[in-house]
Amino acid sequence: MPTVNARRSYDSSGRRARAQRNRALILDVAEQRFLQDGFAATTMASVAERAGVSAETIYKAFENKAGLVRAIYERGLTGTGAVAAYDRSDEVRQQVDNPRELMREWGLLTAEVASTVTPILLLIRSAAATDPSMAELLEASNTHRLERMEHNARFLADRGFLREGVSLSHATDVMWTVSSPELYELLVLTRGWTSEQFAGFVAETMTAALLPPQHAA
Repeated sequence: MPTVNARRSYDSSGRRARAQRNRALILDVAEQRFLQDGFAATTMASVAERAGVSAETIYKAFENKAGLVRAIYERGLTGTGAVAAYDRSDEVRQQVDNPRELMREWGLLTAEVASTVTPILLLIRSAAATDPSMAELLEASNTHRLERMEHNARFLADRGFLREGVSLSHATDVMWTVSSPELYELLVLTRGWTSEQFAGFVAETMTAALLPPQHAA
């Protein structure tokens, strides 16, 4: 019996690993197709063919094209590290006592996430003009980012890090703006800034707009 249980556990973990690999492959192929051909021109069948799976498999996993785009977007939000970027952001908040250092860390995380999520957000923005499901996803992404920035701004306020006269709403708006895909598009994709330059700009902007002057900190 222990041998059977061990085999079942091995088979189960093996199936999960294969399913995860298939899902990652489907998302990789779909992202490539969407960014190359656009939302309207990309079909589930073309993604399935490139990924070497059946269209039924993709429909079961993601329901439709909108679900596939949503999954790509949500994957992008995790960033490029082994631990999701939003978890690392929360961890940094608990470990860093210097607000300027915190801004530098948040700047780096903002640049990292922007590099993975901005291309798909630009796709969503373009498709939203004619597709209701993409318009809904665009609104949801903006709302999610606003809520996340309010979460971070509230932490700054609770810790007494905000400069006198800076309200929670103002801090939220500043952080929401510097984390926007539009800013990354302008500076990195259009003007050719490096990720390091963008991270520094985000950190410097938040520091100047939200924190007390250095001599008063």
